[in-house]
Amino acid sequence: MSDLAEVVRTLLNVEARRDTRVRLGRNLFDVVITSSGLQARAAIAIMDGVQGGCGPVIEDPGAGWLYWLVPPGSSSRWEPHSHGVCIGAPHTITLPSLNRTTPPGPYWLRPSASDRLVPTGPLRQALAQLRPEPTPHTALAAQLAATTPEDAARTGLRGLSNPISSAR
Repeated sequence: MSDLAEVVRTLLNVEARRDTRVRLGRNLFDVVITSSGLQARAAIAIMDGVQGGCGPVIEDPGAGWLYWLVPPGSSSRWEPHSHGVCIGAPHTITLPSLNRTTPPGPYWLRPSASDRLVPTGPLRQALAQLRPEPTPHTALAAQLAATTPEDAARTGLRGLSNPISSAR
């Protein structure tokens, strides 16, 4: 029940227009990280067609990344991909408040909707076809190797941190 209470509090914070840190995985979502260039925007257009409106995507203009919210458990099934990285538990992400739809800072490029996440199969195909660059692999590896939130902030990559320092 405490896990459910934490999820409810988190969702209420986001809806109340506050940035909120959430743990990935569980029953919420995992995240696929790609660049945010023209090719990635073309992938959003493809996903709009696949889904009748793309599922939730956060843009972080400071890092030059898109965070695609995908079904929970996707990170355990995600095969290595040259243009996207999928992460889940035990990592966290800070969700921007629902009213943040423009920069500065991370914002909802495609707003979160309660009825959908981005499906990984069509997303993988779009990324393979469009090949958004630069890829996030090297920068993300440095981010996830950080042992503290301060180390994570120092890497210059926003939104993600590894809350379990002994998991290295």
